[in-house]
Amino acid sequence: MKQHVLLLHGALASGKQLQSLARDLSPLYEVHTLTFSGHGGRALKPAEFNMAGFAQEVRAFIREKALATLHVFGYSMGGYAALLAAAEAPGPITTITTLGTKFDWSPATAAAETRLLDAAKLLEKVPQFVQQLAHTHAPTEWTAVLDATRHLMLHLGEQPPLTPEKLATIRIPVQVLVGELDKTADVDASSLHAAYVPHATFEVLMNTPHPLERVNPDELARRIIRFIESAA
Repeated sequence: MKQHVLLLHGALASGKQLQSLARDLSPLYEVHTLTFSGHGGRALKPAEFNMAGFAQEVRAFIREKALATLHVFGYSMGGYAALLAAAEAPGPITTITTLGTKFDWSPATAAAETRLLDAAKLLEKVPQFVQQLAHTHAPTEWTAVLDATRHLMLHLGEQPPLTPEKLATIRIPVQVLVGELDKTADVDASSLHAAYVPHATFEVLMNTPHPLERVNPDELARRIIRFIESAA
């Protein structure tokens, strides 16, 4: 029987972001994807659009699918949700791999990130990206998802739930991956926070920026597979 793997997407995306990775992993594993609420056309409830809510969705998905054991891969925001879910109630989660997850949230870093979420500037400078957002999140207005994400980041800056103390409670194997050229998830900050997790490994993907579509898909799949098999 195949082991189960759950894939979690990043901010402003949906489960479709991980289709190619799911395809690469499916010969070896039973692959699941989860689209967080407020994304991909799912109803947006501002009060639930936060990391605690997304971590709860991860745990609820596991219960609904009656998964006795599983491995989780989370890209960027998805990695944060996975770790928070495991810190609060690991349950059947056996391993977690994160890629490009930003750990160093503060008022200053949140302000820097939210400056990039200006709807007018996005329309002016990257209209193709705006079209993609509109298509991904329809029928929800893309500007509503953008605004909710901005509030999520500001809240993370004020009260980041993955503190060093919280990370230290995660007792399962964790693989923290970050791109050498990642300007969102800083390499040094990622290394520092990975060190707080008792059974974490940390690796840098050379010549790799933050966007998932610019990550070598074969290399990413190999690292996930190798980590899962090493924990067997």
